[in-house]
Amino acid sequence: MTARVGIVVRTRRRPDFLRRALSDIGAQTFVDHRVIVVNDGGDPAEVESIVAGAGLDVSVLHIADGEGGRCVAANRGVRDAGTEYVVLHDDDDRWHPEFLSRTLAWLDATPSDAAVAVPTEIVYEEKRDGAWVEAGRAPFWAGMQRISLTEMLSVNRAVPISVLYRRSIHDEIGWYDESLDAVEDWDLYLRILRHGGIGFLPGEALAFWTQRPDATGLDANSMFALTEAHAIDDARVRDRALAEWIGREGEGLPLYLADLHTELAAHIDERLAQTAARMRKEIRDDLRQELDAHQPLWSRLRRLRRRVVRR
Repeated sequence: MTARVGIVVRTRRRPDFLRRALSDIGAQTFVDHRVIVVNDGGDPAEVESIVAGAGLDVSVLHIADGEGGRCVAANRGVRDAGTEYVVLHDDDDRWHPEFLSRTLAWLDATPSDAAVAVPTEIVYEEKRDGAWVEAGRAPFWAGMQRISLTEMLSVNRAVPISVLYRRSIHDEIGWYDESLDAVEDWDLYLRILRHGGIGFLPGEALAFWTQRPDATGLDANSMFALTEAHAIDDARVRDRALAEWIGREGEGLPLYLADLHTELAAHIDERLAQTAARMRKEIRDDLRQELDAHQPLWSRLRRLRRRVVRR
């Protein structure tokens, strides 16, 4: 019988994180899943050894160094899964033990949703005695109650570890965009939201997005290691969508909005300058009042000093 959920683990030369990810998957209360480890340019023998010791039914796909990337790895893993549902579990992230059972129950009960996301915590890690350990936590989009296209147009509000989705959606919207080096998840969510809903499970955090702000090299998060790529690809996604709009509707509305944005920005700059000038004046006036209030005391001190000097 084919497993219902395909778990695609993207990994690249991070053996300790891969071991942790497989252990994390092994702790899930829902076990009708298939794990596909996509080794993106790492040592095949090392990855096979880690997988063999995981105690799970795992398939491994090896991508030669220089032939992969985040999107290539995701696409190959999802295509190979052959399951009704899929989720990306990057090697450094983690789940609550009931992530799969709760998200699967949501999609089974809500056929109109193409995907479902969960509340997520950022887990900050730092290196101690050669190992990455938890140093603190913070909510990712605290208080969020939904995944909406309106909010997603502004900024990504979900991360791969937090989203289970129907494999069939790729037949409608296409695959992860392999021309992108980053933001491939945001680009996919935008396309999903044009064709179906993304549900949201309110309540406790079920996904944990690890971040290591001080890490460099292979241990670094894409959020920090690919900062420039994020900015470039964010603009690429937006420019592509704008070009599609102009191709259908013409450039009239975008031109108007661009001019409005320029005028609004200039107005904000002017008001900020006015506010800063007023605050500086108020501070100077307050200081003068403070000095005036203490002037008699300073005068007496100066007269006393002159008397002492004369004597």
